[in-house]
Amino acid sequence: MSLLDHARAVRPRAWAPYSGFAVGAAIRTASGQVYTGVNVENAAYPEGTCAEAGAIAAMVAGGDTAIAEVAVIADAPEPVPPCGGCRQKLAEFAGPEVRVTMANLQGVERVMTLAELLPGAFRKSHMG
Repeated sequence: MSLLDHARAVRPRAWAPYSGFAVGAAIRTASGQVYTGVNVENAAYPEGTCAEAGAIAAMVAGGDTAIAEVAVIADAPEPVPPCGGCRQKLAEFAGPEVRVTMANLQGVERVMTLAELLPGAFRKSHMG
């Protein structure tokens, strides 16, 4: 199963009763393990969790900390990119060369590196 297929399979489990915008994400780690996540909204909208953040939390809980590849999918006219906050969260665990596949349900895909999505990312090395 491709990483995008993992994201597609988990997307229907999203909890999006307020926006109706279900997102699925999947992360493959350097160890080869796949972790998935969905967006989770709540009544204090917009205080929810993005799909990418959920996948990252599952990855860390699973004992992995090195992202090798990312996939994100949603029902949208164009492939859906991670939000700004999730780009920074991904940069915590992924190098600038990591590929991020963004897709929609109609089969349109766009692949970019994390460096293309978040040029000039703030990294631990900036802290001295």
